[in-house]
Amino acid sequence: NRYEDVRRAGQDWQTFSSAKGFQPNRPDGVPYLYPEESDPPYHDEWRRVLNPFFGPRAVAEFEDQIRADANELIDSFIDRGSCDFVADFAAELPGRAFFKNLVHVPVEDLPMLLEAMDNGIYGPVEERAESFAKAFGYLGEHLAKRRDNPGPGDLLDTIAAGVEKDGEICPWEDRVSIITDLTLGGIATTTYVMSGAIHHLATHPDDRKALAADPLLIPNAIEEFARVFPPVVALGRSVTRDVEVAGTQLKEGDFVLLNYASASRDPDAVENPKMLDIRRDGVVHTAFGVGPHRCIGSHLARLELRVVLEEVLRRIPEFEVAPGKSPQYETGVLRSMTTLPLVFPTEAAK
Repeated sequence: NRYEDVRRAGQDWQTFSSAKGFQPNRPDGVPYLYPEESDPPYHDEWRRVLNPFFGPRAVAEFEDQIRADANELIDSFIDRGSCDFVADFAAELPGRAFFKNLVHVPVEDLPMLLEAMDNGIYGPVEERAESFAKAFGYLGEHLAKRRDNPGPGDLLDTIAAGVEKDGEICPWEDRVSIITDLTLGGIATTTYVMSGAIHHLATHPDDRKALAADPLLIPNAIEEFARVFPPVVALGRSVTRDVEVAGTQLKEGDFVLLNYASASRDPDAVENPKMLDIRRDGVVHTAFGVGPHRCIGSHLARLELRVVLEEVLRRIPEFEVAPGKSPQYETGVLRSMTTLPLVFPTEAAK
């Protein structure tokens, strides 16, 4: 639970292995999600070829498209003076950003994939394997089209080509797992930070006014929002040797959770950790993980969050939670907000 313990374990992949998966009590039939549920050297081979598509320069090229999509979504509800921020915006934008700019999946198929992956994480345990299978099947067919008709050397081509595993090209199933894992991360995580940030601003007007008046505060605020609203609660690791952590003896074969959410609120690492301070100096958090498995999409997530805060505050500078309403959540090893009813004056929403 503590920041230093989580950081050390996350960096020590030899002792705390990802190769048996991150889900506690993993349902039978749920395939592994690569590269997340693998260790070096296989993990590193995939990250080597994938990382260039998610670096700061690469994702900066997506900004205009993401900004256009954000404004298109705002257009759909701005004249009503109300919205469900999750359904109308936060559940939509990350998928659009990922689909249009990286994997080129038709945007109209986003609701189906969102439902399948949501059920795979949060749904009844006995239905999770079937839900993941639906996502794997769809994305596998999508990837096979690119395999059969290679394109311009983009992310899809890179995944379809595969990497070396045990001296030969990796199995096709692993490549389908890669695109599924990236898609899950791309559409199922940023929503919570985005919604949490907007809920905070809806209930803390001084912070909302400060960010609207000075957008230069937004990048630092994003780090604080990520610290306080981490979409990844905890990911599992399998212990490969007897080891002691924080006075507790772990045995080879034990399964442990690295509690990223707790680590970001450790009072030994963060002063006054319960307070959300958009001006906090040197924000320390583990929202994107630590070590070799650190989130590959962190730069894209930060870009999306910056664009969202800039555009929402520019076009709807005043908003609040609808009277008598409150946000709703769902939580597992991941966390999300499922509804956030907002109201705002339409004359201020132009």
